[in-house]
Amino acid sequence: MSLLPSRAAPVPGPSGSLCALLALLLLLTPPGPLSGPVAAALRELRCSCLQTTQRVQPEMISNLQVFAIGPQCSEVEVVASLKNGTEVCLDPQAPFLKKVIQKILDRYLSL
Repeated sequence: MSLLPSRAAPVPGPSGSLCALLALLLLLTPPGPLSGPVAAALRELRCSCLQTTQRVQPEMISNLQVFAIGPQCSEVEVVASLKNGTEVCLDPQAPFLKKVIQKILDRYLSL
């Protein structure tokens, strides 16, 4: 029998530095729209568009995505992918956007 204090066995689980790193990564995540599997996971949790742009030159738009109202967001979201590789959120009520969408529909229906 030993009178020396015994050492406690290490408890498995995430270390404090790992938790701090994960918290820092969450804080550094950009607030704008994302792409890829991370965006798909985050889309389920909150709105993607925290702020919108009123106007973009229509010829700069390479792709337009419209996300309907759902459990993740109570507003319609419009995300435009631009030819320079960036993505911007557009105001769904902007008159210029309604014209752009109408032109896209007219072009698609005339095929």
